[in-house]
Amino acid sequence: MNAAFLTLLRRLVRSGNLTVIFSSGEQVVFGDQTGKPVSIRIVDAEAEAAIVRDPGLRFGELYMDGRVVIEKGDIFDVLSIVKANGIENAANATNTITALWHVVRQQLLSRMPVNRNRHNVVHHYDLDRKLFNLFLDEDWQYSCAYFQPRGISLDAAQLAKKRHIAAKLLLEPGQKVLEVGSGWGGMAMYLAESSGVEVTGITLSEEQLKVSRDRVARRGLSDRVRFELQDYRTLQGRQFDRIVSVGMFEHVGIGNYGNFFSKMKELLRPDGVMLLHSIGQVSKPWATNPWIEKYIFPGGYIPALSEVLPSVERTQLLVKDVEILPMHYAWTLRAWRERFVARREEAVRLYDERFFRMWEFYLAASETAFLYDKHFIFQLQLSPSLAAVPASRGYIEQRERRLIEFEKRRPPLEPVNNWDVVPEDERIEPAMAG
Repeated sequence: MNAAFLTLLRRLVRSGNLTVIFSSGEQVVFGDQTGKPVSIRIVDAEAEAAIVRDPGLRFGELYMDGRVVIEKGDIFDVLSIVKANGIENAANATNTITALWHVVRQQLLSRMPVNRNRHNVVHHYDLDRKLFNLFLDEDWQYSCAYFQPRGISLDAAQLAKKRHIAAKLLLEPGQKVLEVGSGWGGMAMYLAESSGVEVTGITLSEEQLKVSRDRVARRGLSDRVRFELQDYRTLQGRQFDRIVSVGMFEHVGIGNYGNFFSKMKELLRPDGVMLLHSIGQVSKPWATNPWIEKYIFPGGYIPALSEVLPSVERTQLLVKDVEILPMHYAWTLRAWRERFVARREEAVRLYDERFFRMWEFYLAASETAFLYDKHFIFQLQLSPSLAAVPASRGYIEQRERRLIEFEKRRPPLEPVNNWDVVPEDERIEPAMAG
């Protein structure tokens, strides 16, 4: 039995009921034996040593590789026990030198002038589209849903998210809207159809661009909605009445916040309104979890609001509204994880067992971050103008009621998975990419 690994587990797990079967065959129960019994097995001694050296990175890797095996419960249960014991315990149990290296590395990378955005986007969003069909809603909204009221389905909650954002944008027919990070096109189509606006969506993902353009053409919206392979930093010569960005800011990088908001102000008309929807943390994190950064979102960084607002203030954009959604992403991730795990065989056929475990670990770890690390969603409403937004928030509910009436009349969406999009070998020329 690895003595250092045993010590780490005793520091880390003080409550809960976790049984660890060591590579030697010995079994030890950690915690106070309350709650759901969970059991894991470590396959080999080197795996135990690797976790001691770098638990933040290596535990997830070893689970992917099948060298950490869940004998009772699932990976969400394991991570929940660790997280429920408190972030202070985790920090004390981590190799200080290794943790410092991860922080220094990410801080340096986030400030380098080399443009890695395209590479980082391709790493995640240009995966086989069939993967996302395994767990997303019918409109392929790959961001936090809005469970208002609480008990609604994932599809209804994603629709409520689009409705809530549209209401905050104060849209009027004929306005020109920029969507920064346009995903698979669902938000842009909703805004155009519900409010009579013209939408330009920009993305760095060729896969998302192909799907979005095909959806718009099939929906008959090509005259009002267009998508471009475009980096926001190189967008020139245009201004918009409204800007919306959902789930993209986490990829900007802490060293680029000033440039991001300066560019948004440049692209926004003097009486315009912007809505920024992003994940946030309760305090400055310094670095992203190394496993998430390596395997899921390279270049990603989830900020504290205290890291974001100074960059907003320097542009003299006015913060018109701040809304915090503390639990909605945990509920969204739970729905995604349950859907994904229920279709395990399809995921394995699409990639392999290792990829399935990687994606399962990602969804479980993300859910526990919102449950135990107190991550949240923030929505910042910004404008250069004092008068662009009403002085009280009653307009949001009023506009949402009107949007609900529109939704009753809106023709049903054709689910993305119901048709084949442009063949894989028809590549889009990245002429406009930054």
